[in-house]
Amino acid sequence: MRSYDEYCALAKSLDVVGDRWTLLIVRELELRGACRYTDLRNGLPGIATNLLADRLRELEREGLVAREEAPPPIATTLFRLTERGAELRPVLESLVRWGMPLMTEDNTGDAVRSHWLAWAIELLLIDRRPDAAPVTLELRTGEQPIVLETRDGKLVTRLGPAGEAGADVTIAGEPRPVMGLLLGMLTVPEAAAIGVSYTGDPAILERIGPDAAMVSA
Repeated sequence: MRSYDEYCALAKSLDVVGDRWTLLIVRELELRGACRYTDLRNGLPGIATNLLADRLRELEREGLVAREEAPPPIATTLFRLTERGAELRPVLESLVRWGMPLMTEDNTGDAVRSHWLAWAIELLLIDRRPDAAPVTLELRTGEQPIVLETRDGKLVTRLGPAGEAGADVTIAGEPRPVMGLLLGMLTVPEAAAIGVSYTGDPAILERIGPDAAMVSA
């Protein structure tokens, strides 16, 4: 990447992470831990193989990513963030919060991965009644379900179905209206009118909403 040649911390940072795809590679490694090359490809739909290889080499050279050989039976190369690379997490979180209003734009061709949605949910939504009994929600959207559990005023997410215990609320539909419902941009009837199904007590959804302080931070 060409340097901006400016004596400015922002410009120096962009010299390192300002190329297209670079921060998204950091996102995948931050969210998923050490990854195989194929794992990264799956989490970065649209990236060319040679470009991913180039970006990984650049990140290694800058000391943000390291590679390691996994022992048998995996016996493959894994890429992971270094301590310096992991320091980018607050930057990524701020960009997620800043970009949430853009998620309402109608780009129906956008790729979706459930772990991206789960991360945004944990960053942006809170339980407004933390003293009430814990509840579990299951979102059936993206390429795999997402389970949301209230815990000490926050939402904790994990990928996969709710399991035998089931969920107090199940929401199914396309990612954009499902997120609109969770963020309070759509009511249950409005979401239902565009294909979202909601099973469970509607009052539970009133507990869940954006953390205004975090969204505006």
